[in-house]
Amino acid sequence: MTASAQEETVRREKKQTLSMRMPKGYDRWIYFSMLFLIGFGILMIASASMGLEVGDSGYLLKTVVKQIIFGIAGYIAVLVLAGRFRLEWLRSMNFLFVIGITGFALVFTLAFSSAGGAQAWIRLPIPGIEVSIQPSEFAKIMAILIVAAYLGDVKVQFKTTWLLVRRPVYILLAYVFIILVLESDFGSAAVLAAISYICFLIPSNKQLRHMQRGMVIGLAVILGLAVFMLTPYGEAIIGMLPLQEYQINRIYSSINPFSDQYGSGYQLINGLVSFASGGWFGVGFGNSVRKYTNFPAANTDFILAIIVEELGFIGFLMILVPYCIIIFRLMNYALKIRNEKAKIILIGVAMYFLLHFILNVGGVTGLIPLTGVPLLMISAGGSSTLAAMSALGIAQAIISRYKRGLIE
Repeated sequence: MTASAQEETVRREKKQTLSMRMPKGYDRWIYFSMLFLIGFGILMIASASMGLEVGDSGYLLKTVVKQIIFGIAGYIAVLVLAGRFRLEWLRSMNFLFVIGITGFALVFTLAFSSAGGAQAWIRLPIPGIEVSIQPSEFAKIMAILIVAAYLGDVKVQFKTTWLLVRRPVYILLAYVFIILVLESDFGSAAVLAAISYICFLIPSNKQLRHMQRGMVIGLAVILGLAVFMLTPYGEAIIGMLPLQEYQINRIYSSINPFSDQYGSGYQLINGLVSFASGGWFGVGFGNSVRKYTNFPAANTDFILAIIVEELGFIGFLMILVPYCIIIFRLMNYALKIRNEKAKIILIGVAMYFLLHFILNVGGVTGLIPLTGVPLLMISAGGSSTLAAMSALGIAQAIISRYKRGLIE
């Protein structure tokens, strides 16, 4: 590339950085799927919140307004990150600063009261409305970037594999420890650990191959044990697991929710009734019956049950199709790009969406134990919405630069 061509590239990059529009080369399929999910999510949050409005005047308006505000904030984050994120930032001191800030925010949640058995939120002092931030949602995105920063395109040979991986391992273990042990948020810790685990399998450094083979075997063993636990033979040892009582009850409920139908199985049974009521086309938008009963988390973790009750299997497809488009497009670009940092980020973001979808849908339908994981951009929750849209903004930045020939 000539000096004049380099200057022209720099000039265009600066112009793009200052722009508040999607950069040239962004993926329109991912972009419009994201917008559809945000819009559809706001509509369904409004519908699912109607039942809670009965006992709390003004709840519906406050919930919808908060979701719209976080949706707008998320859209701004997409524009900013899509235009300004650079892989070079992962090697800067600013990145190390953000790693530290994320860890501090995770610990800072301990200064606030718990909710739903977890102490995972920072409550903002805004008069008249309850607004909280869940740092663990952003820690999931940081986990992807940390693996990319320390293990992507590493050409230097270390004396041992441990010297190569120790920094990301220490940071990620610290995040998981804080979220799992101090915050008591098993769902978020499990997602963060799973995303990190998958991202560790992507780098092609020769020193990592032996460790990666062991990790693949370990993953197979973990999945095998998880399936075994849900069988009659595994039920006998569930109570011996080092989990809190409510977490153990969730495992039992996923096996047989009717064993405690008015206790730990109550929420799951209501969800299954909603699914059965929906059929193919549902009872009509806004016409859910279950949301007017004492149905916990109707607009958050169990919003899928309300969607299927009102819009039927068609409503489920309205979520499934955009999710599949986002995940497929991200994986498609990841297979084309040779830059390992970019590849790790794209696969990590795809797995972030996939894991949330599997854990939420699996938990709501009783296929796996409930984990309290939201359905991204559909469930009511500002932090998960903002984090998911930020992740897509970072992915769009990589896709844009790849299509413009700035990343191989």
